[in-house]
Amino acid sequence: MNTTILQPRARRMLLTVVAGLLAAGSAVASGGGALADHANVDVGNVASLQRGARNFVNYCMGCHSAQYVRYNRLAQDLGISEQQLIDNLMFAAQKPTETMTIAMRPADAVRWFGVAPPDLSLIARNRGADYIYNFLRGFYLDPTRPSGVNNLMLPNAAMPHVLAGLQGTHEAVFAEEGESGATHTVFREFRQVTAGQLSPEEYDQFVRDTVAFLAYIGEPMQLERQRLGLMVLAFLLVFGILSYLLKKEIWKDVR
Repeated sequence: MNTTILQPRARRMLLTVVAGLLAAGSAVASGGGALADHANVDVGNVASLQRGARNFVNYCMGCHSAQYVRYNRLAQDLGISEQQLIDNLMFAAQKPTETMTIAMRPADAVRWFGVAPPDLSLIARNRGADYIYNFLRGFYLDPTRPSGVNNLMLPNAAMPHVLAGLQGTHEAVFAEEGESGATHTVFREFRQVTAGQLSPEEYDQFVRDTVAFLAYIGEPMQLERQRLGLMVLAFLLVFGILSYLLKKEIWKDVR
């Protein structure tokens, strides 16, 4: 495109867009999106959802809300009693009918972290379970960042590694690939610096349970919707067979 024919303001806008695209490409080349493992969550596994709810309340709700989810609906779907709900999950609410909100004010969050942590009610529908799974496993030490860590899936993320005590800390190993003048940085591997409370396998299961819970709250009706869908398909199959047999019976004497 010949930018000399553009007005100055339009030219500046075009250059800004191009610069943004180049920056995004540079971020990906520097390690963003380097992990591509599948979460393989099962929102029909109630035990996994119960563990995920515990994980979310204890490790995520200090900063992140789930304002479209009510505690009593959570108890109903996860098969727990109201007393279990109160004792184990309701640390920031008074009544089971309340939603999963937090006390942190957005203005305070911006002052402390530079950006307000997002509500996670719909994060799994927006980003996908695999992205969240890899994000929570993608933190690595980076002394240039205010929190001391960076993330492969979201370079320069403001979120600290709140699960470092469970996972431990890691260094990311990068390498340059390509020929001279056309090289790019790629992620190679993690090297463990300090051990966490959980083994790598246990930590992966911890994250998988948490992601399963986020996938559930993103659409609590999904299992019911799937069940109704199968019933509708079964009805249409039976109705189709009966309609075909009836058509043959009505038209059997017509040649």
